[in-house]
Amino acid sequence: MTDVSLSALDLAALLCSRVCHDVISPVGAIVNGLEVLEEEKDESMRAFAEDLIRKSARQASARLQFARLAFGAAGSAGAAIDLGDAAQIAKGFIEDDRIKLAIEAPRVLLPKNQVKLFLNLLMIATTAIPRGGQITALAKAEGERGDFLISATGTSARIPPHVEGLLAQNREGVTIDAHAIQPYYTGLIASEAGFQIALSIEGETMQIKAQAKA
Repeated sequence: MTDVSLSALDLAALLCSRVCHDVISPVGAIVNGLEVLEEEKDESMRAFAEDLIRKSARQASARLQFARLAFGAAGSAGAAIDLGDAAQIAKGFIEDDRIKLAIEAPRVLLPKNQVKLFLNLLMIATTAIPRGGQITALAKAEGERGDFLISATGTSARIPPHVEGLLAQNREGVTIDAHAIQPYYTGLIASEAGFQIALSIEGETMQIKAQAKA
């Protein structure tokens, strides 16, 4: 394994690229819908465009809310975040026609890096089921320490390539780009929060466990 080293500027730039990648699709759909409304007289086409705009606006909002918590500052240093609120934002971001999310999380305040870790692990879980499926997430809290268990079940479930190495800030033939930055960033958060992460797979279920180091 080769140690990964990124400058603060590169890290910030790649995270910005990742957020833009997630948001550009629904924003582009809104623009397309508005163009149809400007040019189209057919009522059925206008109704289709209006529905597209509404759906895409909700999607863009959900993705931005998620990015704010998962990647953003979300308050000052040492701030705490409501885990239950974060779980609701995660459902809005993740659930679609392909992936369903069942999430159980208490309404407790946890240090922000632990909540950010939970959200980023959920993102990794979505990449474990490329054909869609079911994600089940359980978050527990004891005092100011969380304990997270996430399962992703679906056809062709897998441990995403290179993710284990990137979580450890190591790589083997991996280019750190806007796609790879998310698991790398997740590893940084885990290290900062004092958590250890274990990935495993059995049949069509990939599982992620994250808990505080002893």
